[in-house]
Amino acid sequence: MPSRPRLTPAIADVRRAAREPLVAIAAERAQDPALAAEADVLVALSGGPDSLALAAAVAFEAPRAGVRAGAVVVDHGLQEGSADVAARAAEQAALLGLAPVLVKRVAVGRRGGPEAAARTARYAALEEAARESGALSILLAHTLDDQAETVLLGLARGSGPTSLQGMEPRSGRFARPLLGVRRETTHAFCADSGLEAWQDPQNHDTAFRRVRLRATVLPMLERELGPGIAEALARTADQLREDSAALDHFAEEQAEELADHAEAGISLSVSGLAANPAALRQRLIRLAVESEFAVSLSRAQTLEVARLVTDWHGQGPVSLPGVTVVRRGGILHFEAVATPTAD
Repeated sequence: MPSRPRLTPAIADVRRAAREPLVAIAAERAQDPALAAEADVLVALSGGPDSLALAAAVAFEAPRAGVRAGAVVVDHGLQEGSADVAARAAEQAALLGLAPVLVKRVAVGRRGGPEAAARTARYAALEEAARESGALSILLAHTLDDQAETVLLGLARGSGPTSLQGMEPRSGRFARPLLGVRRETTHAFCADSGLEAWQDPQNHDTAFRRVRLRATVLPMLERELGPGIAEALARTADQLREDSAALDHFAEEQAEELADHAEAGISLSVSGLAANPAALRQRLIRLAVESEFAVSLSRAQTLEVARLVTDWHGQGPVSLPGVTVVRRGGILHFEAVATPTAD
């Protein structure tokens, strides 16, 4: 493994992407330099090309930013030889100069299907590693291609703007610095750096929807509609996140004026809801239910409540999980459903 690979365009692009979150982490750590930590940041490393490229870039950039960088390897135990793959990834992280290097073996359940269950177990292990090391952030190696695939999968589900927003560049302690970098660039980074990446056989298993989309759907769209589809999907996600953030902000401002809290729940002015466009009205309804009762509404449930405002003809209350919504005069009352007590 060469210690000083020549600076190729791929290496420069990945290093540049990794630099931004490290500078932010350095500034955050500087606010409380006495806080003890083994690492300021951890790279989530599978050993594949994307995460290995990110790990190598972080190992190069972290000392220059004054940041202590380590790695965490999650062994899902779902494939034969997974422990060997995890050990090899940990060895590569150590050779790159990352420390500490944590290996977490997890038990993957069945809830939500194999992909969702593996994701749940993985993120729990990453959070545990961050707590153990004191890391402020965990860097994930999702690329622009992953973002495009996520947007298309959300479109196929028909689950609205939330799914079409794709993955956020930063969510809690998780950061995704490579969302603007193509997958071919991370592969070129590894080749240019003399890094031997692990090739996950599941990435070629067409039993997974994402693999079918990657291998068939996106290439077909490129052929039929022209190049740049992945970049266009990623731009769409960026724009939807910006629009959604603005609408959420306006909804929170409106809620302060329209909402009236009571012991039994919360109420909203019908005239105030009616005066808002549909996007804000529905956000206000979802915000009221989520903030007061910790219940997330589906679009169908939200529209059913909205009809008490937009299509009022004296109908009775709307029943939601643990919540009843009833219109009395010019007010929508959101009230908790009483839990029956045992005799």
